[in-house]
Amino acid sequence: MTLGSYGQFCPVAMAAETLCTRWTMVLVRELVAGSTRFNDLRRGVPRMSPTLLSQRLHELEVAGIVTRTLIPDEPNVHEYRLTEAGRDLQSVVEAFGLWGQKWIETQATLKNLDPSLLMWDMRRNLNPAPLPKHRIVVQFKYPELAEAQQNWWLVVDPEAEIDLCSSDPGYDVDLWITTDLRTMTAIWMGLIKVSDAGDAIQFDGNAEIARTMQTWLGLSPFSAQKKLVH
Repeated sequence: MTLGSYGQFCPVAMAAETLCTRWTMVLVRELVAGSTRFNDLRRGVPRMSPTLLSQRLHELEVAGIVTRTLIPDEPNVHEYRLTEAGRDLQSVVEAFGLWGQKWIETQATLKNLDPSLLMWDMRRNLNPAPLPKHRIVVQFKYPELAEAQQNWWLVVDPEAEIDLCSSDPGYDVDLWITTDLRTMTAIWMGLIKVSDAGDAIQFDGNAEIARTMQTWLGLSPFSAQKKLVH
């Protein structure tokens, strides 16, 4: 899978030859998180080119880490699923994430801001249980961003999958949340709580949904790990 070999029989070196090419572990993270289709994987790695994504998926398939299956009744659409070897990487991904949350300096972490990735991860991890049992629409606005990236809508419908929209889906909005991307990323990562954000986050709409935001917001799976480097 790599252009060169470490030339070592050590299992760490051999695993690194397969997994330590650029973007590979981030792609494995998306597969472990449950994404199976090419477009969903792209949303989880928005800065990865489609060509490189295709290449890495092919390399993982050759390595026996993923399988590719044509979806019936959907021409030219494939699903990518982890094999037993791939599923064994879940603990590796978790260890990477916990180490990064614990030891990577906060300022370095919050330099890499990406609204599409943040909102996709929030959508994936959102907990609908505390929300009313009917369709709820929450609109997020990041005023400091370019107009095309300012507005995002999370649509939580008990009868359907949670949806993320970057253009107005046309539903009535239950709660408007206005904040900056850095604050929202810090909340998602567990570095601060919603209640700690103060005037950096503003709400308009359903007060109960706003009050319970910390409980339904899809936080990072690593948010419970205390960061030891600030």
